[in-house]
Amino acid sequence: MSENKIIKAIKDKGKTLEAEMSFFDHLEALRGHLIRASIAIVVFTAVVFYYYDWIFETIILGPSKSTFWTYRMLCKLGVALHRDGFCVSNVKIHLINTELAGQFTLQINSALIIGITLGVPYLIWEIWRFIKPALHDKERKAATGFVFYACLLFFLGVLFGYYVITPMSINFLSGYTVSAAIENLIDTDSYLSSVATLTLATGIVFQLPILVYILANLGIMTPKFMKETRRYAIVVILIIAAVVTPTPDMLTMTVVSIPLFVLYEVSIIVAGLVEKRKIKKEEELDKA
Repeated sequence: MSENKIIKAIKDKGKTLEAEMSFFDHLEALRGHLIRASIAIVVFTAVVFYYYDWIFETIILGPSKSTFWTYRMLCKLGVALHRDGFCVSNVKIHLINTELAGQFTLQINSALIIGITLGVPYLIWEIWRFIKPALHDKERKAATGFVFYACLLFFLGVLFGYYVITPMSINFLSGYTVSAAIENLIDTDSYLSSVATLTLATGIVFQLPILVYILANLGIMTPKFMKETRRYAIVVILIIAAVVTPTPDMLTMTVVSIPLFVLYEVSIIVAGLVEKRKIKKEEELDKA
């Protein structure tokens, strides 16, 4: 009896050791993927650092200039519609540096942020390479195009955030005052933080269909739930659009809010497709 217990204990210990080894093997594999992604981000950061003068003047400071693409397009739209208030002739922003090493850290931080943004597709690809071996054939087939769609949505979000949300927010906030006695002098760190946050946050928000796809597969999110909460989503989207638009004009708010509405509706469609696939799979199992 005692010998059986010893043999059982040895077997259980062997299984535990095997599981621990498997865990550390996966951890080691994940470390390799993250290291390669980090190297890619460092390379992108170095390239940005090398061409920093042009990038800073054209890209980072772009939304602070009245010649920015978005302001020019808004002005043309106002002329075409014979409406006033669309043209932004002057962005009232005055950047200052209040720290000794402020401009140096500004260059480092901004180069790193842009490097991370450019490195996101490679990071997603490395994460996919890590997850893929653990998936079954059907799961791999269902997730076909994951990297492409995730990267596409991310960069669409970044572009929307940079060309729509960021310039409108900067124009509104830089000119907003509670008293004429207070002059807006914007610190460079605050400006960079605002541009980076608005741009990257929008890129992340545009991952909503991917997130819904994952949650729907886990049974957490359903198209019924999303349809029932649509009215709350509409209110949130309209509030965001009202905050970032430079004028209270309904047309400008619509320009901002439409892509967000479309994104939510696409997410409902994605959840519906996942649900239909699940129902079809269950019917096939019942027939078998």
